Amino acid sequence: ALAEATALREKEAAVYAKESSEHKTNIAALGKATDALDKGMTGFLQTSAGAKLRQLTVDMDLSAADRDILSAFLSTGSSQQYAPQSGQITGILKQMHETMEKDLADLTAAEEEAI
Repeated sequence: ALAEATALREKEAAVYAKESSEHKTNIAALGKATDALDKGMTGFLQTSAGAKLRQLTVDMDLSAADRDILSAFLSTGSSQQYAPQSGQITGILKQMHETMEKDLADLTAAEEEAI
């Protein structure tokens, strides 16, 4: 029974480590994207942070309107074409960032409780 419990705990710890790492990577990418947009830079779209942002647009639970706005912005790759909505895009990214931080905090709290 002890061996089973230990094996189960090790499996849970491995799942936590993977999910925690993914959340931290996503949070960092969202932070970089938001900072870049605040500075008027769209070159970040060509970086790994831009690629991660494209993936999050698909993977995260977003409203259809938010997903459409982000997808259109990411496909144009130019803040000049999306200047009227840049504040809205930054707002969506900040909301996604806050959601990811909360999810990571919840995940960490559950892991600490399990230890």
